[in-house]
Amino acid sequence: MKKIFFIITLVSVSLVNAQAFKGKGDQKFQIAANFQDEATGINVSYDYGLGENISVGVSSTYALGIDSRLDADFGDRFDFEARFNANLGNVINVDDNFDVYPGLNLSLKNFGGHVGARYFFSDGFGVFTEANFPLAKYSNDKSKVSYYIHNQFTVNIGATFSL
Repeated sequence: MKKIFFIITLVSVSLVNAQAFKGKGDQKFQIAANFQDEATGINVSYDYGLGENISVGVSSTYALGIDSRLDADFGDRFDFEARFNANLGNVINVDDNFDVYPGLNLSLKNFGGHVGARYFFSDGFGVFTEANFPLAKYSNDKSKVSYYIHNQFTVNIGATFSL
């Protein structure tokens, strides 16, 4: 299952051929399906441009479909993070509607990184995909549900909107 979503992510990134980030004051809202080994869920994020190639934002994921062997409560299912992006669309200069953004995030579950790509079909609407990965987990206790949810490689695929 994980391989299928990875292939979909790669294909969706390879099909985009268009820089969507406009710099200081630019605002993006994204909503996506979130895929990880032990759960699937929904992700929402907001990014605000601080400069020509820098944005900051917040992101939250809620795990809906969880592996039946895990007994997860709301706190286990929910994650919230602050994020920093380096928007490189104008650096790689593929097209005005395309943006690639590596970044770092600090969440309730871990400190991690992400790499994403957005393609806009119009001034306000597009698609995006994003891969997230932990760099430092707060706990390695495998007896806790939080070790298995949001604390691993995840993929988001969804819609992005310019505000």
